[in-house]
Amino acid sequence: MNAQKRYEIFSRLKAENPQPTTELNWSTPFELLAAVLLSAQATDVGVNKATARLFPIANTPQGIIDLGIDGLKEHIKTIGLYNTKAENLMKTCQLLVDQHGGEVPKTRKALEALPGVGRKTANVILNTAFGLPTIAVDTHIFRVSNRTGIAKGKDVVEVEQKLLRHVPREFKQDAHHWLILHGRYTCVARKPRCGSCIIEDLCEYKEKTELA
Repeated sequence: MNAQKRYEIFSRLKAENPQPTTELNWSTPFELLAAVLLSAQATDVGVNKATARLFPIANTPQGIIDLGIDGLKEHIKTIGLYNTKAENLMKTCQLLVDQHGGEVPKTRKALEALPGVGRKTANVILNTAFGLPTIAVDTHIFRVSNRTGIAKGKDVVEVEQKLLRHVPREFKQDAHHWLILHGRYTCVARKPRCGSCIIEDLCEYKEKTELA
């Protein structure tokens, strides 16, 4: 995969979707952080249904604390692993209140110090809430990057580093969203829909399908 191919790939993804964003519903950095924490091993649709009940009642760290752990669990019990997620979210809220004045921090180090927040989640917050050109690598991005040849790597950190190195600067801010959406709807795990893929001719995957 050369620089010219990568530029054309992201040019096409941008032309198809000029302003991509997360499919999680949020309106403040804290709402996004809470939604991402709840989204592990759950669908965005399922998380959005839960936060549609939760956020009108409690959408700040103090609001979640005031709700109490049982009240929080009641609002998110439709989401998988909700007990663990409730515990992590409650601990995170307490840390945000105690150490950050109730605000979501804007540094990777401070974000990764929060319970349940790893590198991927920190990258999502830095990129989507604060507009930094980070690239969070989830299973979709890992698959698409390796399958297409855009950025091959044996683990998510290697893929992230290669993407940061190889994605043209003008596309870096939105690359994360384009790749996730491409992996979610076109370059799907079992049988990629190569027949309807806008970058099929640029992709270096050898086992292309005719699926549209």
